[in-house]
Amino acid sequence: MDIDWDDLRLFLDVARLGGLSAATGTTRLSAATLGRRITALEKQIGEPLFVRQQTGYQLTPVGEELLRRAEDVEAAMQSLTRWREGNLPDRIVRVSAGPWTSAFVSAHIGEIWTVDDGIRVELVTTTDRVDIGRRAADIGIRSERPTEQWLAGRQSGKVAYAIYSGRRLINGIAAGLFVGVTGEAANIASARWLQAHHGDRIAVRGNNTHSVRELVAAGAGLSIFPCFVGDSDPRLVRVAQPIPELETDQWIVTHHEERHAPPVRKVADRIAALMRAHQPLFRGETPIR
Repeated sequence: MDIDWDDLRLFLDVARLGGLSAATGTTRLSAATLGRRITALEKQIGEPLFVRQQTGYQLTPVGEELLRRAEDVEAAMQSLTRWREGNLPDRIVRVSAGPWTSAFVSAHIGEIWTVDDGIRVELVTTTDRVDIGRRAADIGIRSERPTEQWLAGRQSGKVAYAIYSGRRLINGIAAGLFVGVTGEAANIASARWLQAHHGDRIAVRGNNTHSVRELVAAGAGLSIFPCFVGDSDPRLVRVAQPIPELETDQWIVTHHEERHAPPVRKVADRIAALMRAHQPLFRGETPIR
């Protein structure tokens, strides 16, 4: 039985990210295509690899065994690639974060990584928690202290949330309506708060946070954003003080065995410094415009 390496890579992404939807971002395949590929792999193995649940995909014992073996293959393939390409940096540092934080890190990549560092950086953007214990990422930017004994974390600050409007008082904004979120993004705390407090006034929804921002900027209605997002966008204006119950901590999380590895420590230190330097923005301490 010959198992294709491409199928194993898809399996690794689904296993590490806990489901098809989360893995669409890293594989750039649709959830339907991923599902077909995983089902085909299960038929080839002759055993189910996942238990399908509404909350995600959980590995079966056979899936756990394949994960261990696939990680060995992955390490060998990475070593082969480095040997073949010769002049490329040896270490990849993967950073996981939610969509807004990932966008912020991307906008400040020059403060986190330079060509002279001798490493490569990959961003893993998802609303789901990436399993650092299984090395799906080396660094996670999270909203709460890690509880797993194999993870180490340091708090880098706070993140405030507030209600924002577009600058033009038209359409849904003029009517006092809101823009909500559907799909996976509906599970985040700010989306649940909006549904609980203004659910009867939600007129338009988007299935990801970035589309919601575009809708608000276009006048479809008001919505909730992290202050570092809303206060940085000239198309938006904060209409009230930050919402106290939505304020979260911000943690830089690493595997305790990897946190002292020079490439991981270097990137984690720079991310922590970046977040601390922008704490007034993250805390919502800029004036309401």
